[in-house]
Amino acid sequence: MTVKRIVANILATTPADAAAFYGDILGMRVVMDHGWLVTYASDAQALTQVGIGIEGGSGTALPDLSIEVDNLQEVLAKVEAAGIAIEYGPVTEPWGVRRFYVRDPFGRLVNILMHL
Repeated sequence: MTVKRIVANILATTPADAAAFYGDILGMRVVMDHGWLVTYASDAQALTQVGIGIEGGSGTALPDLSIEVDNLQEVLAKVEAAGIAIEYGPVTEPWGVRRFYVRDPFGRLVNILMHL
């Protein structure tokens, strides 16, 4: 048996509100849209992982999602231009990642990171 895909589902009253954050800022595209459920995906072959923890490291809250990108500065600039509040960072962590935390339009804490 092989796990083929893991989908993180986020409860929202208006799924279309995700377009600016997951589409415009993170560059993900809509791969399914039923109106009541919209699924975004990256064109890259993304590694599937499930994180279980008591905190997010460095004494931070455990984020709901962690999204690794290849250009953290580009995403940070888009987040700042959109006026989205940064809740933590940007910071270079002792375990070799640079990251920051923001909230998506639905209040979920998102860890956006890049391995160094």
